[in-house]
Amino acid sequence: MSNLALKATNPQDTKEIVRAIFSRSEAIFDSFDVTENTKTDYKYRIQQFKDFVRDHGFNRNSYREYKTYLKERNDLSTSSKNKYLITAKIYLKELHQQGLPTDITQNTKGFRNDKKHKRDGLNQKEVNTLVEKLRTLPHTPENTRTVAIFALLALQGLRQIEVTRLDVTDIDLSGKRAHILGKGRDDKEAIDLHPECVAMLKGYIKANKIKDGALFTSHSNNSKNARLTTRGVRAIVRETLQGLNIEKTTHGFRHYFTTTLVKSFKGDLLKVSQFTRHKSLEMLQVYFDEVKKREDLPKYYHAFNSLSFQA
Repeated sequence: MSNLALKATNPQDTKEIVRAIFSRSEAIFDSFDVTENTKTDYKYRIQQFKDFVRDHGFNRNSYREYKTYLKERNDLSTSSKNKYLITAKIYLKELHQQGLPTDITQNTKGFRNDKKHKRDGLNQKEVNTLVEKLRTLPHTPENTRTVAIFALLALQGLRQIEVTRLDVTDIDLSGKRAHILGKGRDDKEAIDLHPECVAMLKGYIKANKIKDGALFTSHSNNSKNARLTTRGVRAIVRETLQGLNIEKTTHGFRHYFTTTLVKSFKGDLLKVSQFTRHKSLEMLQVYFDEVKKREDLPKYYHAFNSLSFQA
């Protein structure tokens, strides 16, 4: 369809615009200079906006009305609402470049997101319980993969996507280093590996006789030997934690990793950032504030010890 098809001459006739909204998302997002995972996320999230337009029609206020619709949903976190809203904004702006008469996203802000963590990470007791469980697993190739993944999550604080992007050639066991492609990075960066993590990776690589390609591959029938996905990592973590009655997420390991370092380095956030690889200290300050608040909780409790509402 040509760009002119977007330029409806009658403001009341939006059929061509709606048709463009429904037909162009695949091609538009495929043309973006972003990772394949990001393209997949965009294509998934834009479906929400398409459903909204299908149910409510399209007009100059559709983007603002879509924000109101998302705001009223109780099944989405503020962070998720922002992701859906931003995806629609990116898409509509691109359609505007291609002929949509008006940029209807102007003067509509995103959701205000509290930077404080909504979920707790794993605590030391939970991590200790997990490690004890992993030690008892039979020494099979599949179990060595599970242990190696948990070692990277807990001892290196790697993000899920960083785990899946690792190749065997990125691991330098003798030098105790790894080269990872971090979040929002174009080049791989070197990180120092904890000795315990080196031992787990060495055991995994040896047991599975891996020489090249992806460090972690899928063992499922549908995608056997293909690079392990973030969904696959989450499935491994979820199954293991549920078996231990630990209700935490995969990201909870990065929370644990960062919090542990904030405590160990006594709040020296510059030093902590060398290991967590946060781009700014603002996010690390959130971790620091949480640590200090928990340390001060006993003082808060003690301040009201003389008050008892129980008979």
